[in-house]
Parts: sequence; C-alpha cells; structure tokens
Amino acid sequence: MAALATDSTDNPSADFSDTPWWLSLIKAVLIFVYLLLSTLIVIWFERRVIGRMQQRPGPNRTGPYGLLQTLADGVKLALKEDLVPKNADKIVFFLAPAIAGAAAFVSFAIIPMGPEVWMFGHHTPLQLTDLPVAVLLVLAVAGVGVYGIVLAGWSSGSTYPLLGGLRSTAQVISYEIAMGLSLVAVFLYSQSMSTSQIVGAQHSLWHIIPAFFSFFVYVITMVGETNRLPFDLAEGEGELTGGFHTEYSSLKFAMFFLGEYVNMFTVSALATTMFLGGWQAPPGISAINDGMFNHAWWGLLWFTIKLWLFMYFFVWLRGALPRTRYDQFMRFGWKFLIPVTLAWVVLVAFIRGARLGYFGDASFTVGGRTFSVATVLIILVVAATVLLITYIIEGRAEARREAAAAPPPAEVDPYAGGFPVPPLPGQVLREPARASRRLGAAGAGPQDHEATGGVSTLTDAPTEESTDTSTDKEAPRG
Repeated sequence: MAALATDSTDNPSADFSDTPWWLSLIKAVLIFVYLLLSTLIVIWFERRVIGRMQQRPGPNRTGPYGLLQTLADGVKLALKEDLVPKNADKIVFFLAPAIAGAAAFVSFAIIPMGPEVWMFGHHTPLQLTDLPVAVLLVLAVAGVGVYGIVLAGWSSGSTYPLLGGLRSTAQVISYEIAMGLSLVAVFLYSQSMSTSQIVGAQHSLWHIIPAFFSFFVYVITMVGETNRLPFDLAEGEGELTGGFHTEYSSLKFAMFFLGEYVNMFTVSALATTMFLGGWQAPPGISAINDGMFNHAWWGLLWFTIKLWLFMYFFVWLRGALPRTRYDQFMRFGWKFLIPVTLAWVVLVAFIRGARLGYFGDASFTVGGRTFSVATVLIILVVAATVLLITYIIEGRAEARREAAAAPPPAEVDPYAGGFPVPPLPGQVLREPARASRRLGAAGAGPQDHEATGGVSTLTDAPTEESTDTSTDKEAPRG
C-alpha cells in the first residue's frame, strides 16, 4: 500500500494522484460531519462520566440515556438572546468566535484517518491532504487559533475578559514551545514531518516506546494548549468569572464551546498519529492474516478507538484534579518542561547519530542482539547525570524538610521583621526594651520600672498637677 511505503525523502507517502477535486470536497465535508458528531457525543459522554465519578446520574431525560441532551442544549443556545456589550468593538467582537471555531477544524485536514480506500470509483487515502511539513501546519494553526481568544477578551470592553485573554496568550505561547520540542524526537525517529510518513515509520514499533518522554511532555502540553482542567486558567471562575468569553452569549458562545472540543479532538488525533501508530492496528491484531486488519476501512476504526482513549483521559482529568495556580503552571512550563525537553531532544539526536554510525562502528553482541558501543556510552552518561541531579535535588528537599520540622523558638520578638507578628501556640513574646519617660519638670522624681509576669509597669512619682499615684504604660515601639 502507498500509505505504508516509506520514502527516503521528506515527501508524503500518501498518494493523492487518483483523487479528483470533488472527491476532496466530499472528504472535507465528511471530516466536518465526523467532528461535529464526535463533539455531540463527547459532551454527553463527559457529563455522564463525571456524573458517575461524582455519584450523580448525569443527563438521562432528553432522548434515550440522555443522548439528545447535547442537541437540546445547542438549540437552546441558538434561541437565546444575543447580547453585545455597549463598549465592545463590534467587528472584532463578532470576528473572534469565528476565528476560534474555524481554526479548530483546519488542523484535521492533514491527519491520516486510514489507509487507501475505494471511494466513489477512486483509490484515495482517508486523509484530506498532506505536506512535507504537515506537523508544522498544525502548530501554526494552533498559534492562529489563540487570536480568537485574545481578540475576544480585548474586544469585549471589560476587565475580566481582557485578563482572561492575556492569561491565555501567555499560556498557549509557553506550552506551544514545549509541544513543538516534544515532537522533534518523533521527527528524528521517522526522518520526516509528513504525517503519512510518520504513520508509515511506525509499522513495526510505535514511537511511544522510544520517545516515551516526548509522549509524556506532549500529553501535558496538549491539556494546557486546549485550556482544559486542570489548566483552564483563562476561564478561572473564582477570579475571572467566565474569562475571555464572559460577555458572549447565544451562538457566539457556542462557537467558543465547539472550538474547545474540536481542539481536543485535533490534539488527540495528532498524539495518535505521532506516538500510537496512527490508524494502524495494535501489534497483536496487525499480525493476524498478514495484516488484514490494516487495510481498507479498518484503519478508521483503530484511529477512532485511539482518539477516544485520549478523550476519556481529558474527561478523567476534569473530574479528578483541581485547577492549578497560574504562577505554578507557568513556572512548571518555563523552568521544567522546556529545559528538560531541550535536553531530551539533544539526547535523542546523539542516540540516533550513534545508531547511524556517526560516532564509530564499534559494537558488541549480547543474547543475539547487537548494540552500538557509542549508544551504550551515551545512555550510561545520561543515567549517571540523572542520578547526580536526583541526588542533589533530594538533598535540598531533605534540608528543607528538616528546616520545616525544626521546633519553633520558645521566645520570639514580634517586631523583628519591622511589623508585629502574632506568636505561634506555645511561644512566649519577648517584650521590646522601653526607655525611661520623664513627666513633669526637671525636679520630678525618678520612675520605677517593674516587670511582673512579662508585663512592664511604669510607676510615676506624684507631681504638682496630680497628688495621686498612677501607673502609666508606654506603648511598645517597633
């Protein structure tokens, strides 16, 4: 099959020579319907699964098992009043949801959903199109899609949507860097950025095994890229109400809602293509009868199953984890994911170079398998480095734990930091020093300072103005 043929060049292996323009148009419509139906089902699926996780039934009234609830919600949104804020930039306000909704569908055009099939008298791949740099197209469209969120927040003329749009800008830009770096290892293993070539390169071994760390990073970044829990920080109800779409209603809000779920399918489809062999059957099933389950329309079934595994993962995250703090999320992206992913890309490049013989041809055989000496040395150096870093980090963590476990001092100065601090239970306050205070004329008697029970008492001598003995207390000075 042409979809399985792997070329040494970076050109796509999918053959579109027998695909007329009208057939491409039909495939585009079918992809659109596939995504719309999948979105209707996944919204119902999400509400049912989270309902079971939270010990409630979920939608179960509209249609059998509540299957028509999503359709009813869509009709309700369409019939709602469409409100536009007074201070909104109306052109941009209407344009933003259109950008967010349209950009979500574009990336699916380069996803291979199956091998070549017989459709309307022509042999054509179950893929709309392919490019030598198809994966870069997905990343570029993801960058364009964030304009819909940013413009929605800015054009609303309100503070909360503006803050939500700014949050989303920083979040998506930060995690797109780590997402792009996580895919570099896949490019190195498949020697191509064409999606059909990448799927063909996984016919014997899925990339999730050699590029396991890239898969781990991509899964984190795809959740941050789609603004889903626990990373839906652009829509924090606690501080931003609805975030960038607070001022939207009716069908414009539905466009943002649709765009979010289609983006989930897009990043899940890209993960399936990059790491799970795309439309190819699992290893055990693909070996049955000379790979009969890897031909014709079977590929669409395997692709859909893998896609829905990721969708269930999205739903499980939403029902299981709380929202993270924004500063923690950004610090995790810039200070951990990006540096570690860069180091991983360098490691994969060295290992690929060693396997291709760039560091010498020395090798040895163990158990009938041949290993490159350079590859083993690289792995040993990396393992030693990881152990050293782990030892340093654990040592610092242990020091912090010991410092936290140390008992607090028995006596504290509440003004040591420049402002009063209340004591912890079991602590005694250290009273600040108090200077003598003169009252009356120069011939007045001295003051007696008595400290009783941790309380300072100043006794003034009687003066001409007062013949009574009085006790004055100075306010402590910080």
